[in-house]
Amino acid sequence: MDSNNFSKSQKLLDLSQRFRQSKSVSPLSNAQPHQSESFKRPNRSAVLICLFEEGDDIYVILTKRSSKLSSYSGHVSLPGGRTDEGDTDDIRTALREAEEEIGLDPALVDVVAVLEPFVTKENVTVVPVLGILWNKQAFNPVPNAEEVESIFYAPFEMFLKDENRRQEEREFQGDKYLLHYFDFKTNNKVYVIWALTAGILISTASLVYQRPPDFDLRMPKFWKKSYSRF
Repeated sequence: MDSNNFSKSQKLLDLSQRFRQSKSVSPLSNAQPHQSESFKRPNRSAVLICLFEEGDDIYVILTKRSSKLSSYSGHVSLPGGRTDEGDTDDIRTALREAEEEIGLDPALVDVVAVLEPFVTKENVTVVPVLGILWNKQAFNPVPNAEEVESIFYAPFEMFLKDENRRQEEREFQGDKYLLHYFDFKTNNKVYVIWALTAGILISTASLVYQRPPDFDLRMPKFWKKSYSRF
């Protein structure tokens, strides 16, 4: 990247510094999941929460999955996927999948933290990797038609606001929890962001903006981890 072509956002610089110094997330210097047995276990995935600034707002990159996929077809998701044998850690998984799915060059992404994992009902471990796209203009989205129907950007603070949001109560093994649905319209399309993707975004937005959401969270206990600090 040519540093003369763009200036780094002060808001994101502050965020980057705070996350790198934070003890509440996994510092990159200590994050070596490739050295642990847990990284190589089956059913492990990583997703990339890639943030950039436009105007005065921070945005996150999201995708709508292809209807051709056998699982979660048509759902909104973060770029990411299952760990491959060649992956050395969760960062590698998230960046590799983002490049394969949306054409995001890993060199453009500044990874600032590996967040605590979520665990699904199917016992899949999902690790959120937080990265910053300093130069949005350098990103030329190329959706993989086999996996991605569309790419869009949502204002990140939206996931803390009680606007365009619905909820549904569910129960699992005696635990009653809420599923949150966010309806987001952009480019004359309405995207519904819900389930685990919404949970990860709410949790991470709470960390980024250092405040809880404006609504009752009550996430499922089996998701565990990041949101429990708020």
